[in-house]
Formats: sequence, structure tokens, C-alpha cells
Amino acid sequence: MKNLQHIMGEAIKRNPNEPEFLQAVQEVLESLEPVAEKYPEYVEAGIFERIIEPERQIMFRVPWVDDQGKVNVNRGFRVQFNSAIGPYKGGLRFHPSVNLGIIKFLGFEQIFKNSLTSLPMGGGKGGSDFDPKGKSDGEIMRFCQSFMFELSRHIGENTDIPAGDIGVGGREIGYMYGMYKKMRNEFTGVLTGKGLTYGGSLARTQATGYGVCYFMDEAMKDIKGKSFDGSTVVISGSGNVAIYATEKAQELGAKVVALSDSSGYIHDPEGIKLDTVKRIKEVERKRIKEYVIDHPNATYTEGCLGIWSIPCDIALPCATQNELDGEAAQTLVNNGCFAVGEGANMPSTPEAVEIFIKNKIVYGPGKAANAGGVATSGLEMSQNSMRYAWSFEEVDAKLKDIMVNIYKSASEAAKEFNEEDNLVIGSNIAGFMKVAEAMLAQGVAY
Repeated sequence: MKNLQHIMGEAIKRNPNEPEFLQAVQEVLESLEPVAEKYPEYVEAGIFERIIEPERQIMFRVPWVDDQGKVNVNRGFRVQFNSAIGPYKGGLRFHPSVNLGIIKFLGFEQIFKNSLTSLPMGGGKGGSDFDPKGKSDGEIMRFCQSFMFELSRHIGENTDIPAGDIGVGGREIGYMYGMYKKMRNEFTGVLTGKGLTYGGSLARTQATGYGVCYFMDEAMKDIKGKSFDGSTVVISGSGNVAIYATEKAQELGAKVVALSDSSGYIHDPEGIKLDTVKRIKEVERKRIKEYVIDHPNATYTEGCLGIWSIPCDIALPCATQNELDGEAAQTLVNNGCFAVGEGANMPSTPEAVEIFIKNKIVYGPGKAANAGGVATSGLEMSQNSMRYAWSFEEVDAKLKDIMVNIYKSASEAAKEFNEEDNLVIGSNIAGFMKVAEAMLAQGVAY
């Protein structure tokens, strides 16, 4: 439709140096063309133009002192993208690659992901180009305190509730929460992913990884009559998402044979020994290559792309954006892979997605498949508001129900627009419709 093409052209003019953001916008607008035709009131109300423009973009200086007494300066970001259905919600990423375009892409995706959960959460994202690797606990604490000193004036339990992301785990959340509480003199659910002793939720650590598996298991059974049971799985990454996707996949009867980090990947044909990985990554905070010291039958390969050459039935990219390109996607197809579920945000390039859809791979896009983390953050917010804590089993059951319902919503939306089993289009449309209706009802202020 000419109208949406025009909107995309304007987005390119306004954001010329933000390829990841433009990639995300392009995918969504292409999916929404039939929606624009069916619901002209959205076009007339400028919903499409408004939904791709953040409500607020915040960038700030983060000075901190390292262990040698040297002053360092990083950049902090918070993009509050859309609050039509609830307070802004989305993680904080600490990684050298972080810039405004990356944060905007993540925040844009978060709008639809949060909408799909059916919980009242708007979309936002934040972070810094700070690299926590190799830093002492003291350095990370001082950085987090400085970061929160500025961020605190922009967030609140009814305004914006950040969480963790790459480089931001329980340690970082704890330091930031302590600073927020000291500055504001209030104990509220302003951050999620908190420790269990101060308002965190059971199952939050496992949620994104578990959720990917719940979503994909439902999708595979419905579309192809297959499941994790007896399947061989390759998972990229070895952080929080990858570790708990491995755990749940194994519980569901799969054999996970590979994991990676930014340096390279391990291949264990006998099946990944998760206790070893948890010790290396969660306790010792070392590189994944240490795995082969304990398990000499496994191999380690420098570089990450080769992980997709390992034959598998199911691939779960859980590392970072654009890690799986067209060549890797074709290799997966050629090796008999029948399902790909994204644990990371936009890990597959447009070329890879096209190959998956063309070959009728069961493909779970990130905004749907990895929504388990933010869904459980929403459950943590609910528990904080009630001053109450559910059991692990209660939270896990609610998480599974949410992920199954996300699949059903995406599947039904795809069928409605004659794109059966295309979960990219289905997820984008299902996520968009709720936000669009809220924006329409609230007038041009949103």
C-alpha cells in the first residue's frame, strides 16, 4: 500500500543511521499492509506514523570511577516508546554495541511483544554502552549507581518499569534498585528481575528461556504435529535465555548439542551438560570454551556463525540481533531443521526469515517467542502491587498459559488475513491491533 511505503520512506529520512530500527519498522509495516486496507480508520488517525515514533527519547551522561581511580564516561539511554496500553516496560542492556538506534529497535519490538502477553504494559527500552565484562563488582556497582542517579527521574512503578537484558542480571538490578530506593525513599516495584529477598518473582530467571520452549512446543504440535521430545536442538548464546531454554528443552525430551558466546561455540554430540555451563557462566563468569576442559569429547570452535552448520531438528537463536543470516538459514534447511524459535530480539536477518517462511519452517519470531521474560516481569509487577508472592509452580503455570495464548493469537491473526502459519505476520498484527485500538480511543495525544 502506497501509504505505508510513504511512511517507511519518511522513517528512513528521519533515522538514516539506525539500520536495526529501520529493519524492525520495515518488517512490521510490511505485515500491517492488509490491516491498513481493512481498517482505514487507522490510516486516517495517523496510527502508523505515530506508532513508529517514540513518545520520548532520553540520552544522558554516566560518569563513574574505576578501581584505579580513573574517571570513565559512558552514555545512558531510555526510549519510552508507547504507553497506550500501560506504563512503559522493557529491559536495560549494558553492552559496547548499544546506541540510540539499537535501543529504538528494541523498544519498538517491545510494544508488540508486551501487547501480545495480554498484560497492561507499554513498550520501552534502555541501556548503556558500558561493558560489564572484566569489571569488578565495585566498578559495576559504581556504574549502576551513577546510571540510576539519572534514570531515576524518568521512571516509576506507574510510569516506566525497566528490567534486565544483555549485561544486566540480578547483580546489576540489585545495585540499581538500592540506589533508586535511597534516592526516592520508597520501596516500590520500579524494577523487575529483582532478587527474591526484595520483591522478585520466582521463575523470572527462567522465564524467557522456558517461554521460548513453551511457545515453540505449542507451535510445532499445531503446525507439524512435532515436539521437542526426541529432537536434536542447537541453541546460540550461553547467557540467561540460552541456559534456561536448554534446561526446558531437555525437560521436554530434547538433546541440546551446542551453545555459544561472543568468542565461539561448543558442540557436544552426547548432549550439553547444563550443570557445567551454569557453573562456568553464572558462577565463574568465564568463556564457554572452558566447557571442553571438563568434557573432552566436546569441541570448541572460534567464531559464532558456524554453530548453525551443526545438524539439528530445532534451532533456537538466543544470543543477539542479526546473528543468523541467509546462508546460515539455508544450511539449517538443508540439514533438515524443521523449527526455529527466537530467544533473542531479531536474531534472524530478513533474508533468513524469508528462507524460513519459503521452506515452511515453524518459525517463532522474537516478539512472540521470547515474550516470556516480560510476561513474567508483568507477573512480578502484579505480585509487588499485591505485596504477595506466588510459588514457582504458580508463576510457571501462568507463564505457560501466556505463551500458549500468544501462539494462538498470532496463529488466529495470520489465518484472518489469509497467511496461515505465518507467525511473523500473525504476531505483528495481533500485537498491533490492541495498541492501535487504545491509541484510537485516546485521541491524537497518543
